[in-house]
Amino acid sequence: MLGAARVIFGVAVAVLGMENLIWSRTAEPAIPILPWVPPYPLAAWLMGLALVAPGLSIATQVRARTSALQLGILLAVCAMLLQLPRMASSPADLGFRTLFFETLALAGASLAVAGTLPADGVPSAQREEAIAMLSGAGRWLFAISSVVFGVDHFEAPGFIASLVPFWIPGGLLWASVTGAALIAAGACIGIRRLQRPAAMLLGAMFALWFVVLHAPRVLGLPFSGVPQAPHNPHEWSSAFIALAMCGAAWVFAQPKAAIRPETTEIAGAEAIAHDASASAAA
Repeated sequence: MLGAARVIFGVAVAVLGMENLIWSRTAEPAIPILPWVPPYPLAAWLMGLALVAPGLSIATQVRARTSALQLGILLAVCAMLLQLPRMASSPADLGFRTLFFETLALAGASLAVAGTLPADGVPSAQREEAIAMLSGAGRWLFAISSVVFGVDHFEAPGFIASLVPFWIPGGLLWASVTGAALIAAGACIGIRRLQRPAAMLLGAMFALWFVVLHAPRVLGLPFSGVPQAPHNPHEWSSAFIALAMCGAAWVFAQPKAAIRPETTEIAGAEAIAHDASASAAA
């Protein structure tokens, strides 16, 4: 399942990059695709390429670890430079807060994905330790973002309920249930208690949102209730952010042995080599 999770995440990121290329010219104050760069064609093209390339690399596992690290760092920098000032100026604005933590969540997921991939070149213990630290930081970024998304559900239940398809009853109830699920899953991933089932269920929830909520809208299906959605870049962005979050959550559903297994092997090999050298010297 780890391989499938990485493919889902990589494909979703690549599609977000292609959207940046498509929507490089827009009248909006920012390109309406994550990570919401200013509306300059060159900036949008560069960001599009910077997302497409690592997304495909992660999905195909071609120099995937380096690409995942670069993607995580890029998204974290974008969140701090492009989104944090807006959120800081209007901390009560739900939209600005969502934009910031969506970018931060995918940044954390990218760093965590890097922690599940083998080295692209000759590994070393120091490099593996650094990647393990970045992967752990990515886990916390993803977990905190999930908790914030859950809190947002309780702060704006009416808006969240309006996103529930009209043919599903109990919109306000689902807003509360999904909010509680996001908070619980984020907490479990952060503290590593019941992490596997929590991450598995969180990924399933995002997958369900993609299939039931977002896909009908971007495909313009009659029962979606949003006929203009296929021409709205915000709808496409929301759909593939949900898909990326699905893949990211399933990455955290792996057993600990599947995450950075070679780190222990390298450390063990170096310890053996050290013992051998000491014995030879003696």
